[in-house]
Amino acid sequence: MSKRISFQVTGRVQGVFFRASTVEAAQKIGGLMGYVRNASDGSVVGEAQGGEDQLSQFVQYLHQGPPAAKVDRVLQSDVEPKSGESGFEQ
Repeated sequence: MSKRISFQVTGRVQGVFFRASTVEAAQKIGGLMGYVRNASDGSVVGEAQGGEDQLSQFVQYLHQGPPAAKVDRVLQSDVEPKSGESGFEQ
């Protein structure tokens, strides 16, 4: 069963390849659809959709991020699943 989450990551997460590494992580985990974007407040936001196990691994990655990042907080909430996406993008 597919589930979708909305997420916001705060801390030093812009200018440290957070978006690109998040796309790579989603592709490595496999089975995830969604997107990641920079927000005007300095955070990184997005949505991810997939199975429970894939989303759990993905959220674990969000708490860590790439080596140059310093994640302060990850907020997530469940949202309605979407259809028609073909991958994970930034």
